[in-house]
Amino acid sequence: MAREFQRGHKAKISDLTAGTDLYVGVRISAPGLTFDISCFGLDADERLSDDRYFVFFNQPKTPEESIQLLGAQAGDTESFRVTLDRIPAHIKKLSFTATIDGAGQMSQIDPGYLRIVAGGEEVARYAFDGSEFTSERAVMLGDIYLKDVWRFAAVGQGFDGGLEALLRNFGGEVLEEEPTTPAAAPAEAPGFAPPAGPVPGFAPPAGPAPGFAPPAPAPVSQPAAPAPVSQPAAPAAPAFGPPTQPGQPVPPPYGNQPTMPAQPGFPGQAAPPAPVPPPAQPAPVPNPFGQPQAPQQPFGQFPGQSGAQPVPQGPAAGIGAVLEKYREAPTGRRWTSQNPSLIRADLGDGQPVLARQGSMVLYQGKVDFSYKGAGLAGRIVGNATGQEMQLMRCSGRGQVFFAENAAHVHPIELQGDAICVSADNVLAFDESLQYEVRRIEGHGIPGGALFAMQFQGTGTVVVTTRGTPVVLPVTPTTFADCQAVVAWSAGAQVIISSQVRLRRNAYPGHSGETVNLQFRGAPGNFIVVQPYEV
Repeated sequence: MAREFQRGHKAKISDLTAGTDLYVGVRISAPGLTFDISCFGLDADERLSDDRYFVFFNQPKTPEESIQLLGAQAGDTESFRVTLDRIPAHIKKLSFTATIDGAGQMSQIDPGYLRIVAGGEEVARYAFDGSEFTSERAVMLGDIYLKDVWRFAAVGQGFDGGLEALLRNFGGEVLEEEPTTPAAAPAEAPGFAPPAGPVPGFAPPAGPAPGFAPPAPAPVSQPAAPAPVSQPAAPAAPAFGPPTQPGQPVPPPYGNQPTMPAQPGFPGQAAPPAPVPPPAQPAPVPNPFGQPQAPQQPFGQFPGQSGAQPVPQGPAAGIGAVLEKYREAPTGRRWTSQNPSLIRADLGDGQPVLARQGSMVLYQGKVDFSYKGAGLAGRIVGNATGQEMQLMRCSGRGQVFFAENAAHVHPIELQGDAICVSADNVLAFDESLQYEVRRIEGHGIPGGALFAMQFQGTGTVVVTTRGTPVVLPVTPTTFADCQAVVAWSAGAQVIISSQVRLRRNAYPGHSGETVNLQFRGAPGNFIVVQPYEV
């Protein structure tokens, strides 16, 4: 029986099937809409660094045929064959996407699915419909990604910009075509195929690029083809500088070496400026900033025109360029770090998030915020142990951004395992996780014990630190200050090491390192320590 996935759910492929030869089928349809279904093979940085691993109808397979496009079959709109043990080492993720070819929105789609079949049996299915989307024109449906082992994630992340936004998200570029003579484009050309004709959109234009063409030619009495003028009096004298003498070489523009000799009689071309006089000769008009006496005219600027740029740019263009690096970073994941101190959570139906009260700084969509009480017993335990968390519940559909006092945020994904975190360092976590107070026994310290929160299950917990933390493997000689340690794997054994001695009362002064935690455990356990003591 196939395992049903909801958006944001993940699982190991080995938990679904023991096979590595997978069939991935996608069904998506809507009245009057056409869809292009593709697979992006991404590197460790989630970028399409090798375009041979962009599998679509015009490139139906990768070089080693680890990913193959099979076409529509068995009720699926499109299907793929994925052989995991043949995927090269530099490919870490396969992202299966769907884009609308033409006008339309994903909110119009009928109920569909992405499914995985292994050995003739369907082992996973992610079902979706138009109610999960609004104005998106492209959507990432699901990922098969390598994280120590191959895993599957139901994504369901849309992009309003369509294929262009999708390609930019994967590090690709969409180049605008140069305006050409209107021609009837083939109706069957998809949205991401190269345009018909001998000159594709990414090739150099056949004619001069806009903004770099010479000025419009002045009316001439003879419309004959351009040819070198034999009479020196034929060209009109320019409005600036002395006329060019016959046979005099034309100086190259901008002081660079010309790639080909200029033609002196080109129609409509302004004569070049006079050569710069020697430095010993005084200039008739002082020129500020040390510029030459006769400035060169940039391409596309008429003689006598002021020194404005050929393509004027308003204040908005400069502001946009400065703020471009701060744009939101959509990745299609449940949790996405926007910068070291800000994280975004994507909410869907039945996927609430619990977060520290007051940690929301921005949200989009229809999101409800409600108080999450711990109950009487939970409040008593929290007050007694110092591990009480004042939480709020975030539910609905949209995106919520969390931060706290510009602290660094770190999403930690759990796949059925457990981690211990100090309650003061918990920012937010999936409601699907189980959590409880864990006691660390000790002797010789006030209260006789320390406490931490233990999170377990499948989901993500977001931890905050003051500064950039360090993650160390647990060895028999691993000690950490109890006020600097942030988290540790639940499989590690924690022992309190106290250096409190009775003779401290007799001798003044001490090291200040009176209570430390010693960690022991099998290989694979770790601790997280921040460069700050609470």
